[in-house]
Amino acid sequence: MDASNATLRAVITHGDRVARCVYKPVAGERPLWDFPDGTLAGREYSAWLLSEATGWGIVPPTVLRDGPLGPGMCQLWIDEDLQSDELLLGFVPAAKVPKGWRRIMSARDEHGRAFVLAHADDPRLAWLAVFDAIANNADRKGGHVIETVDGRVHGVDHGICFHTEDKLRTVLWGWAGRPLPDEAVEVLEKLRAQYQSGLAESLSDHLTPAEVAMVSVRVNALLQSRRFPEPDEDRHAIPWPPI
Repeated sequence: MDASNATLRAVITHGDRVARCVYKPVAGERPLWDFPDGTLAGREYSAWLLSEATGWGIVPPTVLRDGPLGPGMCQLWIDEDLQSDELLLGFVPAAKVPKGWRRIMSARDEHGRAFVLAHADDPRLAWLAVFDAIANNADRKGGHVIETVDGRVHGVDHGICFHTEDKLRTVLWGWAGRPLPDEAVEVLEKLRAQYQSGLAESLSDHLTPAEVAMVSVRVNALLQSRRFPEPDEDRHAIPWPPI
């Protein structure tokens, strides 16, 4: 209840099928100074629309529904692979950063011991970083990255995305300034075509015209530079808390 929008675990049914879901009612959204009131559920749904357009399946299946607390966003509950010993990201002791991991920032714990915020050099995280750049995700915490038992990586909690101003805050800065993979460029080109053939119209039901236009601007900027974005030195580029 202390988040930007009330997050409830619920049950959704269709015929004889029953599944768990995350339900975020519009009535539970906390007013934010930089986002219009009552729009976070629509932004969550817009993130799913964008995810589907990429073909990466980053955002779990998401719908807008009327629930016990009124209209809101319902998203399929995703079980994490809690048995895996291989982490994808997090704070690790400075002397024990896994080989090949990308370092983001240094930190110390309450005892003064050195730690590093870092993430794996994993293509699944790279796709997520590109997705966040397009959606202008202002809150990609480590806890919003879910690895499943079938080896997929999902991103969740996209209520504060799609602002017209640059608000990208993420823990996935490990590729900052580096060339985009060929697959990412192909997906961006596909997105540019889909934007004109239906994606913009779908997003316009939930975002302002300026916000929809900025999706195209960010896609074109990434295609022009063909590089991962770099953090803005004039503002905080890592969400708090990071994990």
